[in-house]
Amino acid sequence: MTLAALEALSFGLTRMAEAATASGHRLTLLTGDRSVYRHELSTLPAGALDIVDVDTTDLAAVRRALTAIPDLAGLINTTDTWSVPAADLAVEFGLPGPDPTAVRLLRDKARVREALYSAGLSRGTAAVVEPHPDSAAAVLERVGLPAVLKDSAGTSSRAVWIVRDRDALHAALAEAAGTVLTGRLFAEPFLAGPLYSAETLSWPGETRLLGVSSRQTSRTPAVREEGAAFPVALPPDELRAVEEWVGRVLAVAGHDQGFAHVEFVLTAHGPELVEINRRIGGALVAEALCRALRTNVYEAMTQATLGLRPALLDLPREDPGPAVAFVLVYADTPGVLLDWSGLDGLPAFPGAVEWYPVRAPGDAVPYVEDQRGCTGMVLAEATTAELAQHRAWSAATTVRPVLKTAAPTAPEGR
Repeated sequence: MTLAALEALSFGLTRMAEAATASGHRLTLLTGDRSVYRHELSTLPAGALDIVDVDTTDLAAVRRALTAIPDLAGLINTTDTWSVPAADLAVEFGLPGPDPTAVRLLRDKARVREALYSAGLSRGTAAVVEPHPDSAAAVLERVGLPAVLKDSAGTSSRAVWIVRDRDALHAALAEAAGTVLTGRLFAEPFLAGPLYSAETLSWPGETRLLGVSSRQTSRTPAVREEGAAFPVALPPDELRAVEEWVGRVLAVAGHDQGFAHVEFVLTAHGPELVEINRRIGGALVAEALCRALRTNVYEAMTQATLGLRPALLDLPREDPGPAVAFVLVYADTPGVLLDWSGLDGLPAFPGAVEWYPVRAPGDAVPYVEDQRGCTGMVLAEATTAELAQHRAWSAATTVRPVLKTAAPTAPEGR
């Protein structure tokens, strides 16, 4: 039997293929761009999975590709972008899967905020506004300042503006007017406090908190993630409070099966939701889970895809593995990636440091304001997440992307 993956996160294919094999199935990846998985494909043993090249934005083409798989047993989805099509196709093909209605709710961050506010799980609501400076009055009246403006279906920290005063609000609305949005523009209250993410696994009637990841973000105006570490050593009572809170949040959002990556800010009033991703964590979060929990967590993903209760829900909490941290290495300016300096020095750092390239020499790097400017990640291990983060950060500071920048355009008339 075959498990098909409708695209995937950039990292994790190797472990996903191993999990499929362990379950007695074969993995088939449907993708419109193999280069996204360049690193993973280079490390996979020959013949470890099948690849179907198809325009995954064309639902009819994806349907034909799935129909051509005679022994299709399940459809895996680990991305936000393809979560709704994957849920719809699972129903169409009679495969186990999440309720498409709940998936649609989770793809709309404004609706999720409104639902949590109605349930008493958010101190503020969302205000959907037109991307135009004239919307400033509505933001001020319904949300106030400071506030966050963002795309209701955005990913990779794109189209996010933190505004603290009226001038910044007008400037952000003007910029949003010239930005292509995936969903709708909305405003919500700014949350003051450190950012974390709860890594969870759910099955009808239960949600297990697998651990909490720290999240390091850049200074504004560039809103992008700089690194993460897992698992954070929260005091036992705070950890229990987060587990109880995230279970209630996911229940209100209708997420009752599979992994979730729930970003939240630990405010002075307790945890407050930033967003819910109904998938395993991106970047190297899943790899951190595998190492820290000493198990291939993709086996739980395979079991859920097949409609089976994941055994990971019952994994003993004893005998934890190493804590893991990773730091994203960004290009300083747009250009064409030529290479990296400093990679040969990474083995000298403590923590079994590893390099995970996101791009390859020759790739264009047109944006540096969000995650699209990431060229690779440095991962390190330690006995605690704090120490792992220090190790990863110290090593990452020595790696620099080498780019060929575009020549400046001469003024007209010269």
